[in-house]
Amino acid sequence: MSDRPWHVLQHVPFEGPAGLTGAAAEAGAELTVHHLWDGDPVPGLRGAGGLVVLGGPMNALDDRRHPHLAAERHLLRRALREGVPVLGVCLGAQLLAAAAGGRVSPGPEPEIGAGTVTLEPAAENDPLLQGLDRRTPVFHWHQDTFTLPVGAVLLASSDRYRHQAFRLGPRAWGLQFHIEVDAAAVEGFAHLLPEGARPREEDIAAIAAVGRVVLPRLFRSAGPS
Repeated sequence: MSDRPWHVLQHVPFEGPAGLTGAAAEAGAELTVHHLWDGDPVPGLRGAGGLVVLGGPMNALDDRRHPHLAAERHLLRRALREGVPVLGVCLGAQLLAAAAGGRVSPGPEPEIGAGTVTLEPAAENDPLLQGLDRRTPVFHWHQDTFTLPVGAVLLASSDRYRHQAFRLGPRAWGLQFHIEVDAAAVEGFAHLLPEGARPREEDIAAIAAVGRVVLPRLFRSAGPS
């Protein structure tokens, strides 16, 4: 736990912190959300307890249309150097991978809707993912993928996307999938999903339950390394 606020970088109005808010409150952490889609600048790291980079539909390297992406990758590189806790979600995971030297590219096909990931053996002792079922329910909404940066530990995979979760060092994680979504979040973006991709209530509940286990651990990771 840290008494310093966590910076949350939000790229689009329909992909917000959702379940991260309750998880932060449970862990005694404060969130400061930066609406990059609405003109907020990318923050610095001074005084930050940690950094969460959320999802979005843009390509992680589309700096021409989204100039803030370059600044985000720079911020992520600094966070890795300085040992600041990081969580990258979906686009955020791709930005984290790119910041650390990985290559972002189109995936084999879009992966959208409720599904699962299979935890790799390294997840058994991972500070965030340990104790979860080997096949863990998640929400997918991506079409790009990435190579693992040097030194990254693969934590989860799916049939279509080998690189679903990774850890860099002791306190930086990239999750290609979503476990922060809850019923309110799904209601906000359901109209944007392809036909048939809206998750069922029981799927949302199962995914949110995973988030309630994993996400408070993230904010507690801001303690001494």
